[in-house]
Amino acid sequence: MKYEIKYKVWLEKDGDIVMGMGRDKLLREIEKQGSIAAAARELGLSYKKAWQYIKTMEKRIGKKLVETRKGGATGGSSRLTDAAKHLLKEFEKIVQEMEKTKESLEKNG
Repeated sequence: MKYEIKYKVWLEKDGDIVMGMGRDKLLREIEKQGSIAAAARELGLSYKKAWQYIKTMEKRIGKKLVETRKGGATGGSSRLTDAAKHLLKEFEKIVQEMEKTKESLEKNG
């Protein structure tokens, strides 16, 4: 009998979530859009909730993840720091390994 394997991946520090699939999407969308507000809209989050996620992640890992420039006539902007890019790369590696394991088990199960 073949089974479909389901899983969720997240990173914790001292029992608190630092990164999961939703936060991964948020950071990637900020990088793509250049804006926290636009990323939040695209993901169906409120701006406040998006900021909450960012601040919580930053507090838990002790590093700045998103740099912002206040608006004005041209509007503000946001970009990921090197720490955020590194976190995304590491999280992606973990997810890829989990996916490989899942596929192998499903194929051989």
